[in-house]
Amino acid sequence: MDLKEIKRLIEMVEEAKISHFNIEVDSMKIEIKKEFAPISSVAPMVIPHMPAAQVVAAPTVAPAAVPEKSSELPKADDKLVPIKSQMVGTYYASPGPESPAYVKVGDRIDRGQILCIIEAMKLFNEIESEVSGVIEKICVTNATPVEYGQDLFLIRIG
Repeated sequence: MDLKEIKRLIEMVEEAKISHFNIEVDSMKIEIKKEFAPISSVAPMVIPHMPAAQVVAAPTVAPAAVPEKSSELPKADDKLVPIKSQMVGTYYASPGPESPAYVKVGDRIDRGQILCIIEAMKLFNEIESEVSGVIEKICVTNATPVEYGQDLFLIRIG
């Protein structure tokens, strides 16, 4: 086995998704080990509930941004689609304390339209609608914590 063949073996191990290669030809033994960078697994974060007095640098809440609540729950049917939180964070109904809410109950919305903001680790993430329809219910109150998978809105499609 010559140097070109050895280099080719090294290239093949580099390209392959293997960490160890061993070959024995006649009296020659070649062992190639590739070390991978440690892969950190992302585990769901558990954020303990903190009293309101410990919250730091939260935007001021406009009183008009409280979701409209109805005394009756919307009827469960195939045309009612929940928009769920895509992350853990704080829900904000508007882009700023003095700004109007992105949406309110009864608004007709389009797919891709911004519905709210969720602040997670000092980053403000705009949440867009996955469907077109009418806002049937706003399930959370402005400036409150939300969990991953929690319903934010109920949208009536059709």
